[in-house]
Amino acid sequence: MTTKTVLNARKAAAGLSQEALFDVLRAPLITEKATMASEKNQVVFKVALEATKPQIKVAVEKLFNVKVAGVSTLIQKGKTKRVKGRPGRRSDIKKAYVQLAEGQSIDLTAKLG
Repeated sequence: MTTKTVLNARKAAAGLSQEALFDVLRAPLITEKATMASEKNQVVFKVALEATKPQIKVAVEKLFNVKVAGVSTLIQKGKTKRVKGRPGRRSDIKKAYVQLAEGQSIDLTAKLG
């Protein structure tokens, strides 16, 4: 990506409304791996499949009042499972590993408002 494209993406992400911020961040992920990542000052969120890294960064910064150093994303493909003997497929999930700036932290047990 060129620097001009990155700047345009950041400007578009900065103009998100409060509702759009909650649409980007779906839920925090509390797993064993996410708990180990929290020791490295990272937080893991389940995000919308169409969410971009600049949107995720702006959403975390505005909702939790913290400084974000970086965002890494991955798409976990849904597994094929059997439901009542018939094959079915789970939905794909996009995860975001958010690296917080030094000295910043997020308390996921606190209420948002």
